[in-house]
Amino acid sequence: MRYIIIGAGAVGGAVGGRLAESGHDVVLVARGAHHEALRERGLRLVTPDGTRTHRLPTVDSPSALGELRAGDVLVLAVKTQDSVAALEEWGPVPVAGGGTAAERLPLLCAQNGVESQRLALRRFRRVYGVCVWLPATFVEPGVVSAAGTPLTGILHLGRFPHGTDDTARAVAADLSASRFEAPVVPDVTRWQYAKLLANLANAIEAVSGDIVGEEAVALQARVRAEGEAVLAAAGIPYASQQEQKEARADKMRLVPLDGQGRGGGSSWQSLSRGTGTIEADYLNGEIALLGRLHGVPTPLNDLLQGLANEFARERRAAGSMEVAELVRLADEAVA
Repeated sequence: MRYIIIGAGAVGGAVGGRLAESGHDVVLVARGAHHEALRERGLRLVTPDGTRTHRLPTVDSPSALGELRAGDVLVLAVKTQDSVAALEEWGPVPVAGGGTAAERLPLLCAQNGVESQRLALRRFRRVYGVCVWLPATFVEPGVVSAAGTPLTGILHLGRFPHGTDDTARAVAADLSASRFEAPVVPDVTRWQYAKLLANLANAIEAVSGDIVGEEAVALQARVRAEGEAVLAAAGIPYASQQEQKEARADKMRLVPLDGQGRGGGSSWQSLSRGTGTIEADYLNGEIALLGRLHGVPTPLNDLLQGLANEFARERRAAGSMEVAELVRLADEAVA
């Protein structure tokens, strides 16, 4: 199988680089300065076991790649707010032997949240969900770091909306040979909703920095509790914190790279890079949507969704709001 990584940023770059290291055929898809750097200098992947440069085929659009192969696997690793554009671009691409990518090829959604795979299933016939536990950072154009060891990440995967098949098992085998653990599960959304609850704190980190100290930790717990209440009202099951802890065990420890700690998660990185967009609509906004559908108030997630989007639009600095101010706004929202 050839893996086409649509969005070779932090997660996509780490997955693509590790697959390439273990001998798999990989194509990277990127835009702008990152695309140019990958083409000119290759992908530099910084990990606890060393830094490697992978010179891989790199394109910025399907037209630059040409006709797809029947054995290709598409890995969607863009942020969810960029999913529709990517799906519209790659779905109609012809595949050798007839048909299009949307008709014939498997598409893996390796992203936060749960919305992308629903968007994908409108266009693609074979969609797979991936619950991504992969601490990775976009360092600069052409450079990605992944701080996990001995595993780079844990990627639960399965057919969406449910089930498993030979393709999922084949992909899992390739990932397992590439410094990942990749459990194939029939209920991948159960793991993704558990990850969603953890990702609700991404906006707190993006707006007010590392979640340390009593005030920040307490706010994180309140936001998660609101999310849990919504999922309960919606009847949506999710893996427990104990189940997640047992699945991770000591398989993925974070270590400093090049003497530096990890800057922050995906939402923090979006603000720090000044991209102008952020994924809050599909994290805190998912809870807000479900709350409205099932009659559960979600003032804390509404607040965080709005603040994160405001920070992104105005390109405000990541972590620039004092925690005390964020807590004050949260208390007002609840009141």
